[in-house]
Amino acid sequence: MTLTELKYIVAVAREKHFGHAADACYVSQPTLSVAVKKLEEELDVKLFERSAGEVTVTPLGEEIVRQAQSVLEQAAAIKEIAKRGKDPLAGPLTLGVIYTIGPYLLPELVRNSITRTPQMPLMLQENFTVKLLEMLRTGEIDCAILAEPFPDTGLAIAPLYDEPFMAAVPSSHALASRKSITAAELKSETMLLLGAGHCFRDHVLEVCPEFARFASNAEGIRKSFEGSSLETIKHMVAAGMGVTLVPRLSVPRDALHTAARRRKSDESYIRYLPIEEKDGSPPPMRRVVLAWRRSFTRYEAIAALRNAIYACELPGVTRLS
Repeated sequence: MTLTELKYIVAVAREKHFGHAADACYVSQPTLSVAVKKLEEELDVKLFERSAGEVTVTPLGEEIVRQAQSVLEQAAAIKEIAKRGKDPLAGPLTLGVIYTIGPYLLPELVRNSITRTPQMPLMLQENFTVKLLEMLRTGEIDCAILAEPFPDTGLAIAPLYDEPFMAAVPSSHALASRKSITAAELKSETMLLLGAGHCFRDHVLEVCPEFARFASNAEGIRKSFEGSSLETIKHMVAAGMGVTLVPRLSVPRDALHTAARRRKSDESYIRYLPIEEKDGSPPPMRRVVLAWRRSFTRYEAIAALRNAIYACELPGVTRLS
C-alpha cells in the first residue's frame, strides 16, 4: 500500500469517474485503474462498483476512503512541519477563491503577496463554493476565500470584510437618475441572475425572493435571465436587458464618477446605485471569510495571507478583524 494508491482512491471517490480522477492526478487512466485494482487485491475488498459511465463507492470503500484521506492529510502535515522548521512562509500556498470574488480581489492581492512574501507564491484555484469546500476537505487546496453562509464543515474561519450589494441598472433606465434604490423597487424589473451553482445567485434571491419562483420555471423567461459571470451580466445590463445586483468590489472605481469623466466602455452604460431601505434597516451585504483546515500547520502563512488581503484597497466594504 502506497500514498499514491491512497491518493488515487480518494480521487476516484470524489470524481465518481476513473477518467476524471486520472486527469485530476495527472496520470493516465490505465495507470490509475491498475493501481486501484492492485490495492483492492491487496486489501481483498471491493472499493468501487463499476458500471457503464458510473462509479460508486461501496459501503466498506467509503470507510477506507475516509481513512485514506486522513492518512494523506497526516503525511502532508509531516512535510509542513519540516518546512516550518526552516521557514513557515517558504513554498507555495494554494488558495481557492469563488468566481464572484476572484476577478476583483486577486489582482491587488497577488501584487501585495509578491511584495510581502515573495518566497510564498500563491497557487490560485477559482471555483464554486461547494467544489472549494470539497477541495479543502481533501487537501487539494490549503485555504479558500468564500462568502457566507456555507455548510459547516469544521473548518477554521477568519472573517475578512462585509461587502454591500449595489444595484446595476442601464444608464437609460428610469431609475438611473436616482441617488439610491430599495430592494422592493426591483420587484417589477427584469432581474439578471448568475447561473445555478454561484452562491451570489442565492444572495440575490435572498434580497429579491420573489424572483426565486421565476428563476426556477419557464415563466421566468419573461422575468429573469441568466449569465455565466458577473461581467457577462454587466454586459447584459449595459445592453438594456434588465437590472441586477453586484458586490461592491465589482464596481469599477471610475463608474461612480460623472459620465463625463468615465472612459467609454460598457460601464458607461451602467448606473450603480446603493441600496438604502426606507425603514432604516441595513443594506443587503455578504460576509467574506478566509477558511482553512484546522489540521493545516502553516499558521504563519495564513496570517501572512490575511495581512496581504487587509493591505488591499477595499473601497466601500467594512474590514473585519
